[in-house]
Amino acid sequence: MTAAVLQLNSQGLSSTKLYNYIRIAHKKGVKLLLLGEYILTPFFKELENLSLEMVEDSVKIQTKVLKESARDYDMTIIAPLVSVKNGRPYKVTVKFSPKSVAYYYQQFLINYPHWNEERFFANPVQKPKAPLSFKTNGMRFALMNGYELHFDDLWKFIDEKNVDCVLVPSVSTFGSYARWEALVRTRAFTHNCYVLRANRIGEYKNDEESWEFYGDSILASPNGEILNHLGNEEELMIVELSHKEVLEAKKAWRFKDALQRRDLV
Repeated sequence: MTAAVLQLNSQGLSSTKLYNYIRIAHKKGVKLLLLGEYILTPFFKELENLSLEMVEDSVKIQTKVLKESARDYDMTIIAPLVSVKNGRPYKVTVKFSPKSVAYYYQQFLINYPHWNEERFFANPVQKPKAPLSFKTNGMRFALMNGYELHFDDLWKFIDEKNVDCVLVPSVSTFGSYARWEALVRTRAFTHNCYVLRANRIGEYKNDEESWEFYGDSILASPNGEILNHLGNEEELMIVELSHKEVLEAKKAWRFKDALQRRDLV
């Protein structure tokens, strides 16, 4: 099936560019479109200084556009957003499909002194649950935000559900592209599934620092190879995914079989 990554800077309240890219993707036969983190909402460091009412109003506008686009273009769109409930912000990734909308609340959030999403967002800290998964065009997908790629407990669910492709919206910065490419390739290979990662571009500046978001959106194969790769410019990356290739990789490497044999001992 045909999928795509839309590598963009933050779009704020404007949805014109997003809508135009969705229309282009539709003309190219794309059935699933993945967006990076903090494209449709301000970056986390900016959110800390904004009123939640303003954020909520912005997200309502973006949600309306994405619902209509998924329906009109018969496409599944994966978009990270901020949900505001009872005056508290939650970090979510939303699956807009032609007939429904589903929300995945990020389970592991960054909690470093210089970047503490866990403290800002109201997402509960609890025992990990299965990431949101769904089937479309004969393939099973699962959602996992960039930071969550590091945690083995979530990948156990990916194996259990026989996921073909893990969709990874991210917001990586500080020149970490080599580290991220190694992580994506390793996860794709050891779990014999595609990993499709969308990273945003652009820059966040304040009086003390500058954070550059370098793009580098990539597709890794079930054999751990990089199949498609973007630079640091605005771009639409169209990729082809094959359930058959996933099955062949699992049959060749038999990692899951090795674990199951030990469960019987």
